[in-house]
Amino acid sequence: MKIDPSNTWRLVQERMEAESDPTIRRNLELVLRHMQAEAKADIEGVVATLCEKPKYLAHDAPDNEILNPSGSKDAVRNFYDATIVQTDAWRLELDCDRVIADREAVMTEGVMKMAYPGRTLAAMGIEVDDPDAYYLFQTRMSVVWPVDLESGLLVGEESYTGTDGFEGIADRKLGPDDIVAV
Repeated sequence: MKIDPSNTWRLVQERMEAESDPTIRRNLELVLRHMQAEAKADIEGVVATLCEKPKYLAHDAPDNEILNPSGSKDAVRNFYDATIVQTDAWRLELDCDRVIADREAVMTEGVMKMAYPGRTLAAMGIEVDDPDAYYLFQTRMSVVWPVDLESGLLVGEESYTGTDGFEGIADRKLGPDDIVAV
């Protein structure tokens, strides 16, 4: 049950290094920088990859305003602050097994793994046996990363998830060696 953030961008980096089209290579590089910043909870690094009016869309929760920031970089900052920083759930890995890229978007797909603190889960109403431990959130996820053609920056993320990653999370306690540092 290891979480290794470098798996998130391994295939993106390989694909980028093999890409000969400069526009597609730039798109892959933006996604790579975005993923690496996310893995460090570097919100400003994430925002630097985005166009002026970004849009995130979580297709499994389209009416949730927090999960679907739109229209400003501040909205995206608030999203990351609320979902990653305040929850202390920024230790993550998209165990990426597919990358598709063209001149208008990049698509990544794999198993999303996130280490959620027991205290955060308890605050969410999920009973855990150790509030000081981390627990594994896991679901299949696909992310489309559209690119703003005018600015050449990412518009944001459009995510699709396969299952509820919180289901059974209390049974997936992580040990101290299960989370690889960036």
